[in-house]
Amino acid sequence: MQEKGRLKGKVALITGASGGQGLVEAELFAAEGAAVILADVADAPAKALARRIVMRGGHAAYLKLDVTKTAHWTRAVNLARREFGALHVLVNNAGMISRTPVAEVTDAEWARVLAVNLTGPMIGTRAVLPLMRDSGGGSIVNISSTAALVGHPGVCYAASKWGLRGVTKATALQYVSWGVRVNSVHPAQVSETGMTANASPAYRDANNQAMPLGRAARPAEIAQCVLFLASDESSYITGSEIVVDGGATSIGFPHVRNVLADQYNKRKRK
Repeated sequence: MQEKGRLKGKVALITGASGGQGLVEAELFAAEGAAVILADVADAPAKALARRIVMRGGHAAYLKLDVTKTAHWTRAVNLARREFGALHVLVNNAGMISRTPVAEVTDAEWARVLAVNLTGPMIGTRAVLPLMRDSGGGSIVNISSTAALVGHPGVCYAASKWGLRGVTKATALQYVSWGVRVNSVHPAQVSETGMTANASPAYRDANNQAMPLGRAARPAEIAQCVLFLASDESSYITGSEIVVDGGATSIGFPHVRNVLADQYNKRKRK
């Protein structure tokens, strides 16, 4: 593996690392010189990824981790300390989607989505902070969503991602003296992930038309932002929200208006 060096000497723990965006982040981090701890509940693909990274000359370890369980996080911190002697980066990437509206959501769905998307990152952050401090500081990157910036049809998902903004800012404020930076990343639709696997063709087409850049993001595009926040290149950024959404939240409405106006004019010309 030819290292590029932006994370050389750093140890990073990535949750949800077995596929989709987490897998891309893990491979990118390893290529940039980090030792990566791949945390997930999916054994086979995460173990396979760890083997691939090691075969390429990188450093990787797999840990089965349910982000909602404090005991699992304790094991993760112990592994980082035992195997690598430090921890500099945590990427809270694991998450689940829900599009259920308020009138239809069950107590069980509400509890499960918030447990994975909000409580999990909080437990993980709480667990890694002392080791990160003892490692000389570090960076925590919480993967949120544009659903934390605007309306979203799924009440559980929206609540969890809005809540993660609060966790991010509270932690950034409280642990700045420990040398720990904490930021959130807010993607819009990302292709080739479990979050979008069951999206209908109609939804995908509508999404592409609504996006000012005309398409969903690729996982690698989000991973580059996460890499920047994990590296020392972002040393003066903490408590911030980095939006990677193809212009959706900033110019999405006028873009859609232009698209609809063009469609109207085409109908009038027929």
